[in-house]
Amino acid sequence: MNNVTAIILGGGRGTRLFPLTLERAKPAVGFAGKYRLIDIPISNCINSNIKRMFVLTQFLSASLHRHIMQTYQFDLFSGGYVDILAAEQTPHSSDWFQGTADAVRATLNHTMYFGSDELLILSGDHLYRMDYREMIRHHKAKNADITIGVYPVPKSEASALGLMQVDSSGFVTEFVEKPKDPNVINRLLAPSNLFECHHMNVEGECCLANMGIYAFRPSILKDLLMSTSKTDFGKDIIPSALKTYKVVAYPFSDYWKDIGTIGAFFDANISLAQENPPFNLYRPDWPIYTRTRSLPPSRVIRSKIRDSLLVEGSDINGAYIKNSIVGTRSQVRSGTDLTQVVMLGADFYDKDTMNVNMDFPQKDLPPLGIGKNCMIERAIIDKNAHIGDDVEITSKEGQPDSEGGNYWIRDGITIIPKGAVLPPGTKI
Repeated sequence: MNNVTAIILGGGRGTRLFPLTLERAKPAVGFAGKYRLIDIPISNCINSNIKRMFVLTQFLSASLHRHIMQTYQFDLFSGGYVDILAAEQTPHSSDWFQGTADAVRATLNHTMYFGSDELLILSGDHLYRMDYREMIRHHKAKNADITIGVYPVPKSEASALGLMQVDSSGFVTEFVEKPKDPNVINRLLAPSNLFECHHMNVEGECCLANMGIYAFRPSILKDLLMSTSKTDFGKDIIPSALKTYKVVAYPFSDYWKDIGTIGAFFDANISLAQENPPFNLYRPDWPIYTRTRSLPPSRVIRSKIRDSLLVEGSDINGAYIKNSIVGTRSQVRSGTDLTQVVMLGADFYDKDTMNVNMDFPQKDLPPLGIGKNCMIERAIIDKNAHIGDDVEITSKEGQPDSEGGNYWIRDGITIIPKGAVLPPGTKI
């Protein structure tokens, strides 16, 4: 694994996760109250003994850059690093990255500089634990040019993903990106072989979906990218590679989730507080790394907490919290009731606060966090929000999307954006 290089795609505009991506790239969005999405693939790499990583960034990347630089600092003797490659103008091109394949093409001179036996290409916004060593072993055992991580999905979800047909030896024979034609989906239903869906925790008819995880022989990747101007792996590069190269599927049967939408992001967070969560944070053999903060323990006074996660530095006084995530430095005051709320926390305590909203002079600004006697249900509260007393926020599944001056409703969930101010008595 010392000769495996990981290339992590830092994401584009992240429109499906808006407004969480209002001021940041998708992989920089907070998760579980203390992590960021980028921590997932980087932690998987570290735990798989991959120490050479490149993160390709472009859109609203300052927050992502800052988090990576503050978090992932390897010692001088390991030879490891996480290098950030932002879109740049060159004598040959002055364009932004046009897609996943274009981003990798534009940075090949950096990612292939030291030479690697294999190149691993990863998405920066998926939730899963994978030992990439097993995938690389599978890749080499099959003598593959390209290996694709595949995951079984119900037929009902198939049209949103790249689907493939796999023969009895595990070689990919057909690949279609996000097919809408029911006849195509039926043709790509998983066969009854070693990829059988009931062995991979899916009931009923299913398809094999592209996880956005690829292992390439470096020379093959370079040939594919430099012989075309096509910009996307799923739409362009992989389908065309099937004609010439040996493309193998690597079946993955553990938990995997694309959390690129508000609904998926919300559900993935809330599920972490279940008794037997589908994705278990408590795995000492496979930790998720993130920035270390010197914060005090969470303080809970005269409160009732049920099926929730509390992150360090939070202060809860006289509140009732159920099925929720309370993030770093969160403050929840007396009489407040939170049900299915994801609080992403704060970057500072009140005494460090700048005047985040000029519509509210500092003396009239509600305190950082959530005020007294609030009732909030099915909501995501982004970082550094100021929510006054007696605020009511309720959402319902199936509620149509809408927005106001300082909130959005998406997938039946209310999102309070980063740094927003809700005056006392606000009702949403």
